[in-house]
Amino acid sequence: MNDSSERTSAFMTDSIRIPIDSEAQILTARREARSLAARLGFWSVEQSFIAMAISEVALNILQYAGKGEIVLDVIEKNDAKGILVLARDEGPGISDIELAMQEGYSTGGGAGLGLAGAKRLMDEFEIVSEVGKGTTVRMVKWVR
Repeated sequence: MNDSSERTSAFMTDSIRIPIDSEAQILTARREARSLAARLGFWSVEQSFIAMAISEVALNILQYAGKGEIVLDVIEKNDAKGILVLARDEGPGISDIELAMQEGYSTGGGAGLGLAGAKRLMDEFEIVSEVGKGTTVRMVKWVR
């Protein structure tokens, strides 16, 4: 998932890890991401986009896997700084990623942005999932 020219910055000493097994922890992940994004120089609207994307992937963790984690980190690539968000779980996995990525698709009856909305809010989006083993979503937003 990581390109060799992409590395974790010395801006932070460690990744921020937030276990996700309750709605309260989703709020914690959103708050931590907004704080990190503000320190990196993201505008308030971009901070909100990052928080909304985290809400979508974290709600999926709760709904489909029951628990997982959000990991936040600072990355650098070609002298640009960004925020890396990893959402990981060991749940049932996604059998049809293409279908799950369609606008408006929901198996849970939700009216949220879904994975497609999270992808739209971020600059980079990758999803890896294996049925019976879990899902990892990797999202990046770059400071402009």
